[in-house]
Amino acid sequence: MAATFWTALALVGIGGMALAVQAPINAALGRSVGDGVIAAMISFGTGFLLLLALAASRGVLPSLATLKAVPWWCWTGGIFGAFYVWAVLWSVPKLGVVTTFAVLILGQLLAALFLDANGAFGLPIKEITIPRVGAVALVSAGLVISRF
Repeated sequence: MAATFWTALALVGIGGMALAVQAPINAALGRSVGDGVIAAMISFGTGFLLLLALAASRGVLPSLATLKAVPWWCWTGGIFGAFYVWAVLWSVPKLGVVTTFAVLILGQLLAALFLDANGAFGLPIKEITIPRVGAVALVSAGLVISRF
């Protein structure tokens, strides 16, 4: 397999670890400020500032014309991200990190099956197959087991 495959696999794995660490940090932030929405706002704000500084330092800030040409639905990603951050920081103290992430991954996989099967947002179509459904079933079993 190509090195890019392994690099992508490693980056996503590290990203998953970062999300697991981010969840209890954001939950603690929510407890500290007394409101999950404010905590999510602070989390996104600090992330925005970091990314803005990084983009500016690389000289890759888009023009207004480029931003205007972006399809409307591309702007909704931040809304989904904000909901995710709030839902996780609210759920971690109630479910624990493992169960929260088991149900998070299950939700991601169910949505991914649908998105792949329909070629949503310009993705190549990937059929729903027995092995892919089996993978989702195994995550479902993991979710159940995480509650015992």
